[in-house]
Amino acid sequence: MAVIVSGMRPTGPLQLGNYFGALENWVTLQNEAQCYFFIADWHALTTGYEDTEKLKENSRMMVIDWLSAGIDPERSIIFRQSDLKEHAELHLLFSMITPLSWLERCPTYKDQLQQLSDRNITTYGFLGYPSLMAADILMYQPQFVPVGEDQLPHLELAREIARRFNFLYGPVFPEPQAKLNKVTLLPGLDGRKMSKSYGNTISMSGDPDEIREKVPTMITDPARARRKDPGDPEKCTVFTFHKIFSHEDELPPIVQGCKSAGIGCVDCKKRLMENMIQKLDPIYRRRQELEKQSGLVDEILERGAGEAREVAQKTMTQVREAMGL
Repeated sequence: MAVIVSGMRPTGPLQLGNYFGALENWVTLQNEAQCYFFIADWHALTTGYEDTEKLKENSRMMVIDWLSAGIDPERSIIFRQSDLKEHAELHLLFSMITPLSWLERCPTYKDQLQQLSDRNITTYGFLGYPSLMAADILMYQPQFVPVGEDQLPHLELAREIARRFNFLYGPVFPEPQAKLNKVTLLPGLDGRKMSKSYGNTISMSGDPDEIREKVPTMITDPARARRKDPGDPEKCTVFTFHKIFSHEDELPPIVQGCKSAGIGCVDCKKRLMENMIQKLDPIYRRRQELEKQSGLVDEILERGAGEAREVAQKTMTQVREAMGL
């Protein structure tokens, strides 16, 4: 059975970009592979080290989000990164062999330095987090890693680190391949990548009121300055969401109405709102029920950490022997 590893940072309630960029794929992968899904709480410190007050609660809420989306702890191993100190040890050893230039060329590093210029993130932890990510992934020697397009450079760096380690010390790590989602990148309300850092998200488990509040703020085709102006759906954030949430039979009339100015952006957004509410309702309802089950998250994380630790300890024994430690 193939092994798959992936994780998420607990920086707050999950948003639709997380669901369509990862979670939806994770749910499907449970049926075909041994999956390790971890809460990347150390990674959350790379941009949020100054305020950790909500870190534990965010981790708990993330597990509930996963369960509400369909992640099954009976089929997948769910654990918290910081519960396995083996991840820190492997990251340290990888940092000894990873050239600085590999980390500096990472496009996400450069992008976030620019986008988050109001935060002091010029730290070793932020620069070196792709090395930690490599440790998280390679620890379980997976064949595949489900990622969005924006994470491909990080996975390639993990593959380069695996190659370098194997060249220096002998074959220990396989080079995992990417498993891309059908929907790889969902735009935010402002047209940029959907990210909590940019404040342009819609919650995965948001109630209908949140959807009705945020959809009207979505960026549309700039060419439609007035109701009578024709537009191009492919340049419109709203239409990107329609392709995900609306039935395929609805799309041709939307395209035609936009191009001919037969429908306005307000009406187009109203139709999208109702389709989103309907499609997300099962996730919303499951989450309400899961929040009532006290102790469930702690039980899942404790069991998952034990199962993951057995594999991590075997890997670290191989690593230490290969390095002569």
